[in-house]
Amino acid sequence: MTTLKITTKGQVTLKQSLLKHLGVGPGQKVEVDKLPEGRVVVKAARQDGTISNFIGCLSQQATRPLTIDKINEVAAQGWAEEN
Repeated sequence: MTTLKITTKGQVTLKQSLLKHLGVGPGQKVEVDKLPEGRVVVKAARQDGTISNFIGCLSQQATRPLTIDKINEVAAQGWAEEN
């Protein structure tokens, strides 16, 4: 079991080991469901990208061409599915 500290703003930070277990990283989202008896369930949020979003982002006018790394990042965001 992992213990997390609550900040004065009522926020918690998930440790890297938990984020890795969820399969999420910076910029991605998690869902939290409330359960009875004061419990919660945290899981990776399902991505809702479409092929239209993916194709549309590649056709945008840019001052310079996208790098292969940027194209891979866009593809991963648009096609990420819940495992």
